[in-house]
Amino acid sequence: MPSASGTIPGKLPFVVWVLAAGTFLMGTTEFVIAGLLPEMAGDLGVGVSQAGLLITAFAIGMIVGGPTMAMATLRLPRRRTLILALAVFSLGHVVAAASTSFAVVLITRFVTALATGAFWAVGFVVATAAAGPRNSTRAVGVMMGGLTLANVIGVPIGSFAGQYAGWRGPFWMLAALAGLAAVSIGRFVPPAEQRAQVSVRAEVGALRQGRLWLALTAAMLIMGGVLAAYTYITPLLTDRAGIPAGAVPLVLIVFGVGALGGTAIGGRLGDRRPMTTTITAAAATALSLLLLIPLSAHPVTATLLVFLMALAGFTVNPVVTSLAVRFAGDAPTLTSALTTSAYNTGIAAGSAIAGRAMDSSLGLTGPPLVGTVSAVLTLIPLLALAVSRTPRTARVLARHTTSPPARDDEPAQARSRR
Repeated sequence: MPSASGTIPGKLPFVVWVLAAGTFLMGTTEFVIAGLLPEMAGDLGVGVSQAGLLITAFAIGMIVGGPTMAMATLRLPRRRTLILALAVFSLGHVVAAASTSFAVVLITRFVTALATGAFWAVGFVVATAAAGPRNSTRAVGVMMGGLTLANVIGVPIGSFAGQYAGWRGPFWMLAALAGLAAVSIGRFVPPAEQRAQVSVRAEVGALRQGRLWLALTAAMLIMGGVLAAYTYITPLLTDRAGIPAGAVPLVLIVFGVGALGGTAIGGRLGDRRPMTTTITAAAATALSLLLLIPLSAHPVTATLLVFLMALAGFTVNPVVTSLAVRFAGDAPTLTSALTTSAYNTGIAAGSAIAGRAMDSSLGLTGPPLVGTVSAVLTLIPLLALAVSRTPRTARVLARHTTSPPARDDEPAQARSRR
């Protein structure tokens, strides 16, 4: 794997793009279920609400299983872990596609989520190490861009394929593509990575840093805010903005494009000015969600605000993820898994609270209001990060490389130690 010092600023190693392809597949399988639920419910002989447990099972697998699998595979070579994760992912989809039992499909969803959590945890570490300190946030942005692109391309294609080939068709397709991705990982990820000797104690010890938990809290809150509004965006668009149901997918694509753009912006700016980027983006997210309450009655303004909400909200994600991995120093694997858990916790909590708000007297304006509050709360950990001291024990991944130039918005204490 190229050393940090050997990585050209602005240019990412090819392995980062290979890993992004893996996150694309896993993002597709996480979100495509929503478009396949009616078909799956009918074919498996359950109600739609019960079929919704397939989404819940995956979320639980990601929240709990990510850190667990990260620790379980800690002593395995990272390339082997990535290949095994993709192999389990592929096998899970094969079993689900061949089964007629809802219970079996439910179990495979949970197991698939475990594999996804392991891939994300190790993949982020491999990507940031390959890119080097100067390009680490951009590498995280590219990987998260794979997840975002899944919403823009993967989910619509999967839903479209499901209408013509049944829900099993997308599952077979994902299984085959995951197998191909495993072969690619074996080809492009070096067998022997330059890595520090780590242990379970070191990984757990890295969690003692307050700045790490501030970054994880910011990740949870910003994702919870955006997804609180996005989960119930369809009724807002049809019943309040007056957009025809047939045009709603176009607005959702607009959301996906905004999310993809935000991820790219965060990846580009986050390495140079992480705190300025995240604080500005979180404030813009809160403003967009707040304006969605009075201005969502008009189709044009509603669509524009959906785009801005995604653009600003997803700008925060790659930056706080990269910061969390950096704060973990030489023990980043568990931290990387916890960032995935933080995002999924935010999604679960934000959508649940937004659902209650929508059932209250707030009606369709409830979810955007919940999202606004969550986005505003994101500013608290971000501002705390901006003014806090960096612990003396904190170390970046490639600590033996030349440090990048000081950044204007980086805490003075961090610059003084270089």
